[in-house]
Formats: sequence, C-alpha cells, structure tokens
Amino acid sequence: MASRKLSFLLSLSSPFTSSSSSSFGLCSVWGRGINRFTTSASIEKPINPSVKIEYNQLLIDGKFVDAASGKTYSTLDPRTGNVIAYVAEADTEDINRAVSAARKAFDEGPWPRMTAYERSCILLRFADLIEKNLDKVSALETWDSGKPYDQVANVEVPMLVRKIRYYAGWADKIHGLTIPGDGPHHVQTLHEPIGVAGQIIPWNFPLLMYSWKIGPALACANTVVLKTASQTPLSALYVTSLLYEAGLPPGVVSVVPGCIPAGEALCNHMDVDKLAFTGSTRTGQKILEMAAKSNLKSVTLELGGKSPFIVCEDADVDQAAELAHLALFFNQGQCCCAGSRTFVHERVYDEFVEKAKACASKRVVGDPFQKGVQQGPQIDEQQFQKILSYIRSGIESGATLEIGGDRCGSKGYYLQPTVFSNVKDDMLIAQDEIFGPVQSILKYKDLDEVVRRANASRYGLAAGVFTQNIDTANFLTRALRVGSVWINCYDIFDAAIPFGGYKMSGLGREKGIYSLSNYLQTKAVVFALKNPAWL
Repeated sequence: MASRKLSFLLSLSSPFTSSSSSSFGLCSVWGRGINRFTTSASIEKPINPSVKIEYNQLLIDGKFVDAASGKTYSTLDPRTGNVIAYVAEADTEDINRAVSAARKAFDEGPWPRMTAYERSCILLRFADLIEKNLDKVSALETWDSGKPYDQVANVEVPMLVRKIRYYAGWADKIHGLTIPGDGPHHVQTLHEPIGVAGQIIPWNFPLLMYSWKIGPALACANTVVLKTASQTPLSALYVTSLLYEAGLPPGVVSVVPGCIPAGEALCNHMDVDKLAFTGSTRTGQKILEMAAKSNLKSVTLELGGKSPFIVCEDADVDQAAELAHLALFFNQGQCCCAGSRTFVHERVYDEFVEKAKACASKRVVGDPFQKGVQQGPQIDEQQFQKILSYIRSGIESGATLEIGGDRCGSKGYYLQPTVFSNVKDDMLIAQDEIFGPVQSILKYKDLDEVVRRANASRYGLAAGVFTQNIDTANFLTRALRVGSVWINCYDIFDAAIPFGGYKMSGLGREKGIYSLSNYLQTKAVVFALKNPAWL
C-alpha cells in the first residue's frame, strides 16, 4: 500500500528496538557511491516525456470548455522554463458558471439523492481508473511540478488511489445519533452535506491535495468547484476526466485553473457554502476574511509551517542525520511540514553537522524523469529566486554555509542541497518558511530549552523527534504545540491519520475521520412522544 511505500522511503527502524536499518534512508539507497551532489547531464538535455496533453480547458458541468474571456496562460516545465501547454484561465464569469453548475447539481441533481453505496461505487471505479492510468498520471504530475517520477509513481499516485478508496469506504458509514432527552421526546441527529464546496489546492502536491479535498467532500455528498494552482493544472484536469468516466453526474465537480482573480471570486461567492484551502498563511488569512465578509461560509485551512526536528543526546547520529535530511529535502524541500529547524543536542552537534553535510553531498539532483534522481527543480522562477534570497540572508546573518548555496546547471530551477550550521533563532532562515532544500541546524542544551525554542514560532504544523528514550519521546509529544509529532519517523501520511496545525498553521484537520466534519452539517430532530413505553 502507499503508506508502506512512504514508510520505506521516509522512516528508519526505531532506535528503541534496533540500529541496524540506516541503509533504508533515501540518502543511503539512492546516493551510494556518488561523491557530492550530482549535476546530471540531463539537466542540460532533459528527457522528452512521452505523455500527450489532452486537457487544457476548464472543466465545468462535466464538459471541457474555454474560458469565457478566451484567455489562456502558460504552464511551464520547471526543468527548462519552457511552455508545456497553454491552459484556459478562469475568471469571475467562469467561477459563476462553475458554481451555478455545482449549485444545480446539489439542489436538483442525483448526487446527494443517490444511495451512499452508489456514491461509494463511483469513487471506487475512479480509484481503479487512476490505477489503470498510473503511468500517464505520474508523467503529467512530474512534467508539470518537477518532482521525481519515481516518487510520483511509487508513492504519490498509490497514495492518491488509497485515499479515494478510503473515502469511498466512508460514504455509507456516515450517520447521526439517537440521543436520550429529559422528557417524552425522541431525539436524533442527522449529518447532512454542507452543499457547494470551493476548494483551492497548492502546487507542491497537486494530486495528493486533490484527494485530501475531493475525497471527503464527495463521500459526504457535496458538490465541488476546485481551483488548481496556476503552476500545476494538468494532473487535476486529467484525473477529473477519469472521475466522470467512472460515472460522476454532471456538475458535481468542476476544475477551474486560474490565478488570483479566480480564487477571489470563488472565496467571495455567495452560493459557495464551504471553503477548503491549502497554501500560505498570508493567503489563508485573506481567504478567512473573504469568507467572513461574504456569506460567513465555513473554512478549513492547512497553512504554513516551520517544523522543528529534534535530535536528542541519545541519538544514533547516522540514523538521525539521514532522517533529518529526508524530513527537510523530500520533494525539493517544498513541504509545508518540512523539518526545517533541525535542533541538535550539543553533545552530538558537531558529529551531526558532518553527517548532514555528507547526506547532502550524496543527494542526486537532476531531471526528475531520470531513474534514481532524488531532487528535481523547484517549481518556478519566483520560488527559485526566493530560496536563493534566503540563502544569501543566512550567509549575511552569520550562519555557516556548510555545503551548497547555489544553482545546479544553467537551465531550469535546480538548486544545490544546502546546509547551514550555527543558526540562531532570530535569523530569517530559522523563522520563515523557505520552502526549499535548505537545512538549518541549531544547537540546544536540554529538553526544557528546546521545547521553549521549538514552540516560539507563529507556526505549529508538525514536529519530528529522534530519541531512544521512551520517556523523552512521551514528554516531547505532549510539550510540542503542533498538530503532528513523528517519533523516529517523518512524513507518514496514512489515509486515516489526521493532519493540520496549531496557531497560524491552520484551522481544522484533513484526512481520516476528522476531515468528514468539514463537509457535514449537524441537524437536531426532536419528536414529541405520547404515552411512550419507556424513556
């Protein structure tokens, strides 16, 4: 299953039981025998993907259509900066069309009136079709986002399939309660779909975020207008064509690629009942404001992070360095929950820094379509330059640049894996979400100190802890003010595990049973009873 594959890629054996499995890290498996990070020749001569772009229009009311304005924009290949395709650009009129279709599908259409089992069967057929077209889905995702094909095909698409099947299983298990009242009344609750859901997904995990949003919304019988990130529209358009092939009624899901005006129109729309967003904290604040000023629609936000990864004094340093490396560098460092503040106990600090440098030096950077590549390009020029500016800031503020710090090759948005030591809490690289392959290593003395410093952040999305001591693990699990704590593992995203943040990292939870409440209304129904046999 996808969760086992991700566990293989991203977790090490627990030091509580064994220290013999350090070779299972990506750094060891894929980087063995490679000196310093590789600038693959394929950066200069990228592989030509065999996949054909079939869908580049808006998908509204079950049909692919042009934008009302006729406008298009270019989605770019991050390997080169060249145009992959010109995609229809949604604007306010297109959002109105999509919301109108979703409203009609909810108010008049068959989707909420089907049996839950029928909805479940459509979602299961959808998962089967994704699995059948795995190579095509993976190629589109790799081409549009720059993430390694091996990662997409072996981890992310199987996880997409797993999550759709997971929510298909929930569709016929959503029900209310019978509640004992304080008198002659029969009391029950109904869990009803909330209506039209507006969903906005990011560019770093387009397909996975698609499943996190679409899965629970459809399981609960809602209709959806989904806005993709402007950088990565292609995979969502294609997989939604498979969803309609599986039997989804017209209008239930619309996909509207576009830029800021499309997102604002969706958030402000008076016929949208629910918003779900994954992205930056700043944008999340604006979405919450628009929701409040329009029709007070409910909002779920999964936002930024600056997650601590705490290496305790009892750590096996080889394993800790590998896991901390993966916690930061996975997906080109473009993870909201990346372990981007690596706190290391002073007893093992110097040794850890050397091991972290070694891991970074072995990381394989190159064309994401090339077998064995661990790190592809950053998503676009803007993100590429932003990361370089943070690297310059780290140098200027006095952190020690241990390795990396520059671009790879002369084409595309490839960056060298970068490691800073002697990082202080007040440096920008220790405070801001860099969203790139830049590891900041900080030194600490004791647990009370590291808890205080780890919690001294506006973010509270996730944390990692590496220790052999169960008491230390239990203490940190409860002391850290974050939504997820991974002990001797990282980035474990099984379908049933809830995910979300404390503080400015968001509102609500995604995945698992907790996500269903985002898409349901609870209604209390009270019947007066005459001559009840019992109460």
